[in-house]
Amino acid sequence: MNKESVMALLAEINDENSGRDLVAAGNIREVGIHEDRVSVDVRLGYPVADKGAALAANIKESLESDPGIDSASVNISWKVMPHKVQEDLKPLDSIANIIAVGSGKGGVGKSTTAVNLALALQREGARVGLLDADIYGPSIPSMLGVKGQPSTDGEHIIPKEAHGLKVMSVGFLVAEDTAMIWRGPMVTSALQQLLGDTLWGDLDYLVIDLPPGTGDIQLTLAQKIPVAGAVIVTTPQDIALIDAKRAVNMFRKVDVPVLGVVENMSTHICTACGHEEAIFGHGGGAEMAKEFELPLLGQLPLTMEIRSSLDAGKPTMMQEQDSPVAQSYRSLALRTAGVLSVMPRSMSLQMPQIVVQN
Repeated sequence: MNKESVMALLAEINDENSGRDLVAAGNIREVGIHEDRVSVDVRLGYPVADKGAALAANIKESLESDPGIDSASVNISWKVMPHKVQEDLKPLDSIANIIAVGSGKGGVGKSTTAVNLALALQREGARVGLLDADIYGPSIPSMLGVKGQPSTDGEHIIPKEAHGLKVMSVGFLVAEDTAMIWRGPMVTSALQQLLGDTLWGDLDYLVIDLPPGTGDIQLTLAQKIPVAGAVIVTTPQDIALIDAKRAVNMFRKVDVPVLGVVENMSTHICTACGHEEAIFGHGGGAEMAKEFELPLLGQLPLTMEIRSSLDAGKPTMMQEQDSPVAQSYRSLALRTAGVLSVMPRSMSLQMPQIVVQN
């Protein structure tokens, strides 16, 4: 057994989260060989604090299935790197990656998905912030059970904290029942200020819950915020899919990579008997992902548990951490971060500035 043979075996192991094999994704840091014993050091580009042991066990089992390897030891580590954003923008200094969560229309569970995605990433060990940019319907403060105005240090806004997340929303700044009658330029300016003036600290991911739709406001935000990747939320219903396709095309138009599609409300699970039924249609999100050659990041159910936990200000990822629904959100987070991890990396935070003087 030699290093080339071990690398060939590792190249056959596919990471279901990134969609690449371990070698192609650049995850192999070191391979050690002593007679028929092998050690492998794997570094992933996304957080796996909770799932790392299971991944290591899978790799170990795959290696030891080869007759030339008697035993294998696998070490898993991870490090989130900043990824490329739109051509005319650069990543924010303290935020490695901004993930925008968008939808072609309202009512598909975009904000619910954004909240639980952020919490699931945090559960895996990442440093995560959540910006509620849904200016006309800022529901995230209620979903997280956070109230009151944020404090300041004289120059910056101090984000609120909820369940380990750093959170900012226009909902903290206005009364709960105040109608936001703002025109496009006002919305864009306000959200840029919330993003830039908030003291986020060092974050691996900032999840932004965008306003629903594909109008001028959404387009302008997508052009002015340095986004590493976008997640599109839809339901299987035909009318939702039509609008979701518009959202994909909008992000592509402004050079924002679409990480994949989330099919929310994929099935309804009856609280009384557990019967599962596709009340909004079946497989629409998967078909859309295939049409646009995008990953299907997850298929999430419609349950009473999701609704009641958000009404209580304790999202599913915090209230029922080991439930099947919470596991679905955790799989979504790993898949989203995994796909992002193999996207082109940002060079602006890695290369020193070179000044040539005559």
